[in-house]
Amino acid sequence: MIIVNAEVSEIVELGNSIFLIKVHAPKIARESTPGQFCNIKVSESNFPLLRRPFSICEVKGDFVSFMFNVLGEGTRNLAHKKVGDALDILGPLGNGFKFDDDYETAVFVAGGLGAAPFPFLTGKIPEGRKLLSFIGGRSEKDLITYGMKNTLLSTDDGTKGFKGNVVELLEAKKELLDESKIKVFACGPTPMLRAVKEFCLKYGYNCEVSTECAMACGFGICQGCPIQAEDKEGYYLVCKDGPVFNINKVVL
Repeated sequence: MIIVNAEVSEIVELGNSIFLIKVHAPKIARESTPGQFCNIKVSESNFPLLRRPFSICEVKGDFVSFMFNVLGEGTRNLAHKKVGDALDILGPLGNGFKFDDDYETAVFVAGGLGAAPFPFLTGKIPEGRKLLSFIGGRSEKDLITYGMKNTLLSTDDGTKGFKGNVVELLEAKKELLDESKIKVFACGPTPMLRAVKEFCLKYGYNCEVSTECAMACGFGICQGCPIQAEDKEGYYLVCKDGPVFNINKVVL
């Protein structure tokens, strides 16, 4: 875990108030793995007081990128950063995806901004293994395909790709999943993750999910991000034990 003042090298709007900000952070870049996150101070003042968690979207050389959408004061401040500005960043934090275990095809399932960790993970899938990316959104403007390969798209309103949610798309394309031993990697809203879990348990697929939660400290001190455990009594902490969990470990 490192605290750095990282210089902003690029910030671009991908569309629909979704931004990608790239910073020069060699130490964090060297230690990061897909699925981890960083806590970023989004204002120079003491408001908002707490850092905000952002998935590590991409790592290229000494540069780390974060994807975010503008929802409130903090992310508006972040969207107005300029090249050369400094960002106070704490990371990398949490546990990421296990991408080098036993499977032949990686299946990504992303809902909305849940696409954020997948560009980094895309580059880490071992050579020789297949990759399918299932991406869902409410409408075409909500689809995020940045940095992803072999995409299959779904929209709730049918404006792009399959009409329905992304788990319904999985069911519709299930024949693609039966061609080899697969592992599912999912990130998105909790109702989507719950549906992905049900789908994977139904068909016996190995699956890891990146969970969402408000995380204040980012490393387990505040105890503010519990998620109910399924494989034991009590709770895990999303920031410390996750945010990535095997679906058999947590209640979604």
